[in-house]
Amino acid sequence: MGRVSDAKEKLMDAVSELIWTGSYGSTTIDQICDKAGVKKGSFYYFFESKADVAVEALEAGCGKKQTEMDKIFSATVPPLERIRKYCEFGYNKQVEMKAKYGYVLGCPLCTLGSEVSTQEQKLRERIEQIFDQQRKYLESAIRDAHAEGSINAPDAASKARMLQVYLHGLMTQARIQNELGVLREGFSGIFAMLGVKEVATVAA
Repeated sequence: MGRVSDAKEKLMDAVSELIWTGSYGSTTIDQICDKAGVKKGSFYYFFESKADVAVEALEAGCGKKQTEMDKIFSATVPPLERIRKYCEFGYNKQVEMKAKYGYVLGCPLCTLGSEVSTQEQKLRERIEQIFDQQRKYLESAIRDAHAEGSINAPDAASKARMLQVYLHGLMTQARIQNELGVLREGFSGIFAMLGVKEVATVAA
């Protein structure tokens, strides 16, 4: 079978790209194998179904992103700066993807989750878990900002849920409109929701 670990990683990379740029429903196992350059028999050596490879791809993507998230939300960084950097990170990723594919792709988890939530319970549950993990980062920054007096947000958990929903909405609108400006202008709304008077918008 050749390089086993390499084949598995290629399959996970392929399904991630095909789903993000297209959809879960339209992506077939044949397409995944063609994209990865891996034989179909090898696919079934690693995975039982499309859902299984998608779940493992989510796990791998989450692991890669966690390093960057830990850096952005380091306790050594001022809390409001953490949130600003998080916004910049999301915006810059969308710029990168549009340059590569020609479209604003939005949040891959929102796109996949909204499509499969009534069909693939395994995927839905994992996406929900990832959202919970990501929200904890925002919650910690909000809690620290409140403690230092930068904002008035005694219920950090509630505020973090509000901001996460807002961010997901922006990403979805940006994908629908294929417009990066939605993100650049909209991120300032986060700081308005937190009661921050001076807002530095994400650079164009």
